Amino acid sequence: MTIASRKERQKEELRTKILQTAKELFMEHGFEQTSIRNIAERIEYSPTTIYLYFKDKDDIFHALHLEGFRLINQYFRALEHVADPFERLKAISRAYINFAIENGEFYDLMFIIRSPINALKKEDDAKWEEGMRAFGFLINTIKECIQKGYFTGMDPEILAFTVWSMVHGVCSLEIRNRCDVVSELNRENLATKACDTIIQILERMHPKSLQ
Repeated sequence: MTIASRKERQKEELRTKILQTAKELFMEHGFEQTSIRNIAERIEYSPTTIYLYFKDKDDIFHALHLEGFRLINQYFRALEHVADPFERLKAISRAYINFAIENGEFYDLMFIIRSPINALKKEDDAKWEEGMRAFGFLINTIKECIQKGYFTGMDPEILAFTVWSMVHGVCSLEIRNRCDVVSELNRENLATKACDTIIQILERMHPKSLQ
């Protein structure tokens, strides 16, 4: 191994360590209590060293949120083999719920906290590639549904956004512990029950889905 390649590997290892430490602190203390300084203290480097790798705190959390999107896209990739697009749409909704419940901190970072998107807005040519990949999978599935006769006359992008919004609402309320308004009888597995209700609504939007 050359000196240059060794230095490059060391740089990548330190970058990974910074991100791992930031994720640990975020999960332990939340976003507001995670700072460049306490990340630096935990890895025993100076804050200046971290700024060699990341512009600011937003940049660090943007990198972490990309990790979350790569993970959720793995959930979706497992559904590519589902031939019937309407069945795939239902599976996407359930997979999204499962991801949120199993990865609540990541979900909070990806879809609720503003910091990662703030980093994107600071770049003139920035693209939300991982987010667009996940949303694109949903749009393409709905386009296939329309080709099969479902959701006639509806705009696939608007419908995809609407479906996402409904499922996102369920996830957000669940991970932020806003479900106490629901009776205790219905509170168990509430997110799954709500997802099933959304699926029933989609099924009733077109008679073909009931055949």
